[in-house]
Amino acid sequence: MAEPAKPPAFAPSQLAPSSAPATPRPGVIQLSFKEKGALYAAYISAFGDGGLFLPSTRSDYKLGDDVYLLLTLPDDPARHPVAGKVAWITPPNAPGGRTQGIGVKFAADDKHRQIKHKIEELLGTSISSSKPTQTI
Repeated sequence: MAEPAKPPAFAPSQLAPSSAPATPRPGVIQLSFKEKGALYAAYISAFGDGGLFLPSTRSDYKLGDDVYLLLTLPDDPARHPVAGKVAWITPPNAPGGRTQGIGVKFAADDKHRQIKHKIEELLGTSISSSKPTQTI
């Protein structure tokens, strides 16, 4: 993973299957946010159903790819399963020193709307802050 200017306070990790299948299957990415500031930097409020930015040096992501997350939020020991799709890709060496990675748009259903609501409750008024983020 390319080192961002300030290391993120969350740790994504790719879980690979024990043997490579003939057709690529999406893996599960564990994403743990320990601090609200890191969650703010990764949350994508521009996606109506919510979404998150995941730093990644993987170059095989394509728009529309399915992504599965096990999401841990600050002050919440639960791991929330999240299904989404790649909705944008920040390539390596992006202008403005942007971190390489993907924007994952949450699925449009009640379960994911609850996760979006939980994230927005955690972020409170900071969600409308003008502080820079890793997102659009």
